[in-house]
Amino acid sequence: MHLSAGRPLLFLVTALLGACAAPPPPAPEPPKAPPRDEVTAVAIESALAGGHRSESHRARDVHRHPLETLLFFGITPAMIVVEVWPGAGGWYTEVLAPLLAERGKLYVAQRAAAPGNAYVTRSLQSFADKLASQTASYGKVEVTTLDRGSTAIAPAGSADMVVSFLGIHNWMNQDMTAEALAAIREALKPGGILAVVEHRGDPAKPQDPRATNGYVNENYAIELITAAGFELMARSEVNANAKDTKDYAQGVWALPPDYRMGNRDRAKYEAIGESDRFTLKFRKP
Repeated sequence: MHLSAGRPLLFLVTALLGACAAPPPPAPEPPKAPPRDEVTAVAIESALAGGHRSESHRARDVHRHPLETLLFFGITPAMIVVEVWPGAGGWYTEVLAPLLAERGKLYVAQRAAAPGNAYVTRSLQSFADKLASQTASYGKVEVTTLDRGSTAIAPAGSADMVVSFLGIHNWMNQDMTAEALAAIREALKPGGILAVVEHRGDPAKPQDPRATNGYVNENYAIELITAAGFELMARSEVNANAKDTKDYAQGVWALPPDYRMGNRDRAKYEAIGESDRFTLKFRKP
């Protein structure tokens, strides 16, 4: 009787041990990244390798990751694209113009002429000289205007994509963010993409609405852009830089390529590299 009575307990213990030893269910597979567009990748690499690019601009590729950034945005050579406020140097214009020259279209929205503003005057002239110096690369670029009262950056509803590289802090500084985003929304087709890269601020610090140090908190930018009628599609850390402490007396311009501190602590800033940047992709519904 003793042995017989113990059998159910033995079976129960054996069953419990077997259950504990059973292998765990397989972990779900992580979501797969979209396949890389090899045709576009080759076209971007060709533009990056072009002889029209200055050596000083080529040196920035390691910091700015243009191939990975543009592929993340989903650009293709057949798109109609607007680049907003490229500045004097037109760093990304050097890549976008030849990429879009044959099957696409590039509009470049510059600031309006300001005869009393020496900085704006020099910047516009420098960019115009750049386009004129390499007509084979830049001859099909169409320059438009984005400024107060001048917001027709491309024909309404025509653009597949609008790109802004380090422009948001400038719009904030000029108190024209709402106007800029409205102009971008007007230019984009339904379903068109707004692609932005910007100096990423310290989220532990409140956002200066004028962005006087050049940095913009990522969530602050997202709130601005979604409030203007855009949907956030994706984020990328391709332009992140954990070395950027974001606490310099001269703001983001202490870092390369500006080196606003001159030779003071230059090795330190050179070792940091360019700023930590967020990279965001939005959609016009």
